Amino acid sequence: MPAGIRPSVRLDNGVTDVDEPTQRQAEPTPVVPSHTGHVLFLAIAAAVGGFLFGYDTSVINGTVDAVKSEFNVSSAVLGFVVSAALLGCAIGAWFAGPLANKTGRTRVMLFAAIIFAISAIGSAFAWDPVSLLCWRIIGGLAIGAASVIAPAYIAEIAPANLRGRLGSLQQLAIVVGIFAALLVDYVLATAAGGASKSVPWGGAAWRWMFASAFVPALVYGVLALQIPESPRYLVAKRELRAARDILMRYVGGNVDNKIAEIRRSLLSDRPVQLRDLRGPVLGLLGIVWVGILLSVFQQFVGINVIFYYSSSLWQSVGFSESSSMLTSVITSVTNIVTTLVAIALIDRIGRKPLLLIGAAGMVVTLGTMAYCFSTATVIDGKPHLPGGIGTVALVAANVYVFAFGMSWGPTVWVMLGEIFNNRIRASALAVAAAAQWIANWIISTTFPVLSGFSLTLAYGLYALFAALAFVFVARAVKETKGRELEDMA
Repeated sequence: MPAGIRPSVRLDNGVTDVDEPTQRQAEPTPVVPSHTGHVLFLAIAAAVGGFLFGYDTSVINGTVDAVKSEFNVSSAVLGFVVSAALLGCAIGAWFAGPLANKTGRTRVMLFAAIIFAISAIGSAFAWDPVSLLCWRIIGGLAIGAASVIAPAYIAEIAPANLRGRLGSLQQLAIVVGIFAALLVDYVLATAAGGASKSVPWGGAAWRWMFASAFVPALVYGVLALQIPESPRYLVAKRELRAARDILMRYVGGNVDNKIAEIRRSLLSDRPVQLRDLRGPVLGLLGIVWVGILLSVFQQFVGINVIFYYSSSLWQSVGFSESSSMLTSVITSVTNIVTTLVAIALIDRIGRKPLLLIGAAGMVVTLGTMAYCFSTATVIDGKPHLPGGIGTVALVAANVYVFAFGMSWGPTVWVMLGEIFNNRIRASALAVAAAAQWIANWIISTTFPVLSGFSLTLAYGLYALFAALAFVFVARAVKETKGRELEDMA
């Protein structure tokens, strides 16, 4: 072996990498100042995928009754159309991880933006329930991919001491997207005099609600072309110089040591595949089950019922269409404020305490909502809450959103980005995210039928799942605050 050259090693993509000559390695290791502003920009750009996620999954809120009237569909069919995007999300999330390992994180972001834009226009011109369902599923592919790539990219670009706060930007983007979608729905419905009526410039308001999603898709695509690739992906592809330049420019710290740590964590004899997630616990690694259950519980507490069906729900208990949409907007503002609380706390008190506090708060508030709806009387097939009980239910709903938003909303996404080691992160995150979308689909599809039978039963079940989530976190989830990704087992 020639002097000055070390043995070759194999990285996670199965290619051979050769260290640079000893003379190069003997140079002083640079310690670069941290670039908080630069890495914040990258995190925000990646988190726009979360904005698409929140926008698209919530823009349907204002269209529900109009779509039902336009296409004359039953509640069961309506529930399937509303949740159709979630099936695409599960598929998109499942394939996003392997695709990101092959082509890179930023290319998947660009692909997601293009697909999302196509879906927005297609949904706006839907001619029947089947066509709308198909366009929604196509859009779901993009949302699912973005939901995997954003937390993975942010976790891989962020310094350990900022990772919690930067990772929480994903959830902040989601809730801002929810707010923006509900606000656009409200403005369009107000301008038209109802979601099913035509706006002054032509076309039904509900169709413009779908079309409006084209704008954030365009922004996401432009940003995806501006940001650099993940340094961990570049190291895996043996592009060490590019990875080094990105770390020096955006992250800072001891760059050469960081690259060495990444390389050690990526050593492997072959490419990463989904079968690498297999383990002794019901066929999967234990940490993969932790990610899956965190994802499932995040949805089984019923949060998206509030954002998918809130306008219809508040109308059913006495609010007008305009008032119910405005109430939904107020709820989404609460969600934004509480996410800011999470960002302030997550790197201070840790991930696990936030999850426990949030689960306890949701048990109480969901239980309160279940009680409120148990007092409702049914008039013309719709529940009506007596006296001040409607106000209590509205307050409980907003406190519930606060409990979720300061805990399970952002914290689960942060943990999914950091609990897995470098080798399996993208693939494991894809599986966990796919499980999350499937859980979301189950809750969203069953709610119209379940609520028609008993809202007390619906919110009681969500309260039960919140209690189970508390037990799960207390027993099975380990704290990740302050740990380097290379130290994850």
